[in-house]
Amino acid sequence: MAKVAVIGGGFVGLSSAYWLLRDGHQVTLFDAAGVGHRSGGASFGNAGTFATYACIPVNNPSVFRDLPRYLLAADSPFRVRWRHLPELTPWLLRFLLHSTQQRSTATATALSHLLGRAYSGYADLITQAGLEPLVQRQACLYLYSGDAAFQASQATLALRQQLGVQTQVLSAGEVAALEPGLAPLFARGVLFPDSWFLSDPGAFVTQLAQWLVGRGMALHTEAVTRISPLPEGVVLEAQRQTAAFDHVVLAAGAHARQLAAQCGDAVPLGAERGYHLLFEGSRALISRPVGWAERGFYMTPMARGVRVAGTVELAGLGREQHPGLLDLLRYASKRALPGLGEPSEPWLGFRPTLPDGLPVLGQASGSRRVVYAFGHQHIGLTLGGVSGAIVADLVAGRSPALDLSPYSPRRF
Repeated sequence: MAKVAVIGGGFVGLSSAYWLLRDGHQVTLFDAAGVGHRSGGASFGNAGTFATYACIPVNNPSVFRDLPRYLLAADSPFRVRWRHLPELTPWLLRFLLHSTQQRSTATATALSHLLGRAYSGYADLITQAGLEPLVQRQACLYLYSGDAAFQASQATLALRQQLGVQTQVLSAGEVAALEPGLAPLFARGVLFPDSWFLSDPGAFVTQLAQWLVGRGMALHTEAVTRISPLPEGVVLEAQRQTAAFDHVVLAAGAHARQLAAQCGDAVPLGAERGYHLLFEGSRALISRPVGWAERGFYMTPMARGVRVAGTVELAGLGREQHPGLLDLLRYASKRALPGLGEPSEPWLGFRPTLPDGLPVLGQASGSRRVVYAFGHQHIGLTLGGVSGAIVADLVAGRSPALDLSPYSPRRF
């Protein structure tokens, strides 16, 4: 049995703790904001989708076609705060470099290898921790408001199908029959039968953490400020303590970059700022996550109402919210779902993003005792379970079930 510290209390960190406890290790988890807190990472405020279809990275060839609209249009779901452009430019150049057809397809293929194992990473965890009531077995629906938008998606739809994603194309009439609360705006839809969603992602991670504590995990609400690998172990310095461990798992999401640098890896980790609004009491308007493809957001029926989540803003890790993106979410969601009232509780979170669209999974250059599991972009919820299983394999010295070279911290 080893002493293992996990840094980060989101889906990836908690899943890692689950798999490590399952192997019999002594686990201590550190999270500065507290598990499930709204001021924490994307695990609280995401769209709640278990998106096994999400193998198409943001960096794909359509970026070159859509870039002028993204940067200049008032209704763009993608924004760059221009005062941050000097610091963002190196990351953006790498992002564009990885948006070519060849590199984007390689990323999609590598993501599909993880996504194909996503459910197996969660199946036992959900059952054993009693989390099934939060799992809603309804498939996600993508919507296209015009034939031109649907036709523009054909290349990515074909690639999804090539990589094993199950899809069902719907006509306008079939979309209306499936979700009659939607406005008659949508010419086509694509249903992903293998997907599902959570009615409350924050409750999922909170209840999972409580269950893990009941099985021996120690939980500390404090930030880790330094990782110091040593030949015989790893020393962590936190806000209120310094402690030694046999292994450390870095699953700190958008905040992992500086800690990885202390372990010998200059990883170009960025943060996509994402937003959500809550329309309370409106859950009955739709039965499943509905994503408006051109507008870049989801509407998900959660426990307290419809959560509208999405958009991408590049502006660092500051807490200042962009009112224009919140207005865009409000306007577009009410147009798509006319029964919505007025929203409340605007939220901002940070998606940990690498310029090639892949997470970092592997051992640190400075020490094999430090294991990385961060950078999951828009699909940390989906890939949390399988990432945790990979972490446990690396800590135990087992060979993971798939080749980890595409996710190596040294690929940059």
